[in-house]
Amino acid sequence: MKRREFILLLGSAAVAWSYSAHAQERMRRIGVLTNGSEANADARRRLDLFRKALMLLGWSEGANLVFDIRWGENNPERDRRYATELIALSPDVILSVGTLATTALRDATSTLPVVFASVADPVGSDLVDSLARPGGNITGFMTTEFGSSGKWLELLKEMAPKVTRVAVLRIGDNPAAIAQFGALQAVAPSLSVELRPLDVRDAGQLERAVETFARAENGGLIVAPSATASARRDLIIGLAARYRLPAVYALRAAAAAGGMASYGSDERELYKGAAGYVDRILKGEKPGELPVQAPNKLELVINLRTAKALDLDVPASLLARADEVIE
Repeated sequence: MKRREFILLLGSAAVAWSYSAHAQERMRRIGVLTNGSEANADARRRLDLFRKALMLLGWSEGANLVFDIRWGENNPERDRRYATELIALSPDVILSVGTLATTALRDATSTLPVVFASVADPVGSDLVDSLARPGGNITGFMTTEFGSSGKWLELLKEMAPKVTRVAVLRIGDNPAAIAQFGALQAVAPSLSVELRPLDVRDAGQLERAVETFARAENGGLIVAPSATASARRDLIIGLAARYRLPAVYALRAAAAAGGMASYGSDERELYKGAAGYVDRILKGEKPGELPVQAPNKLELVINLRTAKALDLDVPASLLARADEVIE
């Protein structure tokens, strides 16, 4: 065989092998069950963060990846129904967003791998055995550590020193709410602050509770994180403005939308981490051997426009510590 013909033969064989390998590459399927609503821009943005992080790891929708997305809208019955639907599709791994979604998946399967994001208390919610060794088929990323909850109150007092009464808004079924309130109670005496939990479940209750609380002076507001609080974010921010209540939130999106300040996890890191775990599971690792991770970074965002509208003089030292100042 002549040298030129031999080289052509090798080249043809290589091309044939490449096409054959591509044809044999198995399309991987990822289920998504989120507490959010498809109509909610924040919920859609979080999934975009997850998709983009997967792309950086070599996973592309339509090329080697298929997504099956279900929007639970913080409705336990809907979550249970969608969990069953997703499991019937036999995905390689499921991303769950929120405690209710993850709980529905826990109850529906003990074998399919589940990676959660935006869960506050996975141990207390009985989703994993421990943070270091989750066991079973579930692992993921926490939104916060309870110790950081006390920072919300410290931040509120630093920005609004005259505040002596603080309502802690707890919306819906959040298993972490009790532990978060306990962390706030631990620091309240040293700040000379009286705490009052406001447990509400719908918009009407929310408006009435805030209106009643605001009748007395020197009040402030802390909005604990939950899917329902996120969905009713604009209403809460509007009530805080109407009754001139300095308010601290857990997520940056609230400060960006007009809330006075936020202190909490960087959602980009949460969904980047979740994508990393999904990648590792797709490559053969077991979720029960991947430790649950708390946020590595908590970001402080201050909306200076809102603070000025409340006639608050934000200390320069606090502005210097902020990760972002909205002016």
